Amino acid sequence: MAPAPWESIPNNETYFMLVTGANSGIGFGIGERLMDEFLTTRSLHSHIVIIPTTRSASKSEATVRGLRKHAIQFAQRSKVLRARSGGSYDPKDTTRRVHILSIQLDLCNLLTIRDAADRLVNGTLSTPPSGGADDDFFVPLVDVRIPRLDAVIFNAGIGGWTGLAWSKIPSNFLFQGFIQATTWPTFKAARAGDMVAPLPGSPEKKMGEVFCANLFGHYLFAHLLLPHLTRSGRDLELEPARIIWESSVEGDWQCHVLDDFQGTKTPMAYESSKRLTDVLCLTAGLPAAKPSVESFLGVDTTGKAKREKTVPPKIYLTHPGVVLTTLFPINAFMFFWYRVVLYLARWFGSPWHVITAYNAAVAPVWVALQGQDALDAAHAERSKWGSASDRVGRALVKKTEVEGWGWEGKVVKKGEEEEGVTGVLRRVVGRRGGAVDLTPERLVEFEAVGAECWKEMERLREEWETRM
Repeated sequence: MAPAPWESIPNNETYFMLVTGANSGIGFGIGERLMDEFLTTRSLHSHIVIIPTTRSASKSEATVRGLRKHAIQFAQRSKVLRARSGGSYDPKDTTRRVHILSIQLDLCNLLTIRDAADRLVNGTLSTPPSGGADDDFFVPLVDVRIPRLDAVIFNAGIGGWTGLAWSKIPSNFLFQGFIQATTWPTFKAARAGDMVAPLPGSPEKKMGEVFCANLFGHYLFAHLLLPHLTRSGRDLELEPARIIWESSVEGDWQCHVLDDFQGTKTPMAYESSKRLTDVLCLTAGLPAAKPSVESFLGVDTTGKAKREKTVPPKIYLTHPGVVLTTLFPINAFMFFWYRVVLYLARWFGSPWHVITAYNAAVAPVWVALQGQDALDAAHAERSKWGSASDRVGRALVKKTEVEGWGWEGKVVKKGEEEEGVTGVLRRVVGRRGGAVDLTPERLVEFEAVGAECWKEMERLREEWETRM
């Protein structure tokens, strides 16, 4: 068995990245953009290892093939790579620094979550057989160990929608306007109360399906991956690992109070799960949530922690904007008009209609690849970073207002703008109609809710881990 290519490379020249739900849509776009931006910004000797998760072996093989195809095309066509390498540029030298492995994960099955985490931490991975011409561009990997994870992007999820509530469409557009109605629609029909049995052997123990897929499955997965996300020993020279949650631009819309913590009694289960994601991520660094967050991150407060220095991962929040995706169930005729409407909204000035999966990936990839000093200077853990776009489709990263938290967890005077921020990145551009300015009282309430949510999530995790 040949050693993995990264075993002979310094730690700071390798980057290990996991993306859930990466076989299509935004997750696949994240994989593409990760490769492109890594290769054009890091040293010519650095290696990137991308681990997309899917729900079947066949999807994993297809995902690896698709990402490899993109890597080859980018390496062959990129003028930036050619200019950086000089006249002797060979695309194969670039693609051989890209390694794509995959693993199966079903976020509504806690046993597969446990098994996937165990395989990543204690087992080995291999590249699926390709049998194609791309074999010459990549280093074959057989039973290699993943020594750590530098970032995980939690992208996978389900919508739980059933289609359009036609009766609500006219009033939504009439009273809210075109851009507002296409950014924060009230006409999506969804089922209420869909449940799933997360443990196949215990069908009587159930949980809200959307809550489990979008939030709790990832929450448990992150905790089980802590051995690979916690810096210790020689890894202390590296930047802290990052847990990057993907929320939604409409996560806080109409979700002031969850009817049920697990999102099982409300027809807005998707929006509720994203609202809860926002609350958890943005309050993770606050004193009130500290005991629960330390429990989740496995922070050792005993004497052992004083003897052996460890650094837990950092938590960040992003969203992909408004994307043309098959996640919403409509027929081919309506999908055509869906596309038209999204482009019109962007042309009319909406910053959130990024439309393509590649553009939707700009915010999570930006958080994943930025230097830690830059993230700390921007107080990145206190903001929701959204994928945005200008009228011509140029991808941008934009701070997003969260109800009860504002843009960065502090009260901003009316009309106050960030210094030097112009164009679509201004706060007033793309703000939800009817949004209420943040007050000290509402911020205190948000922080208190965050502490309660963290406490309940930890209780649920411990309860279900006991059942496993």
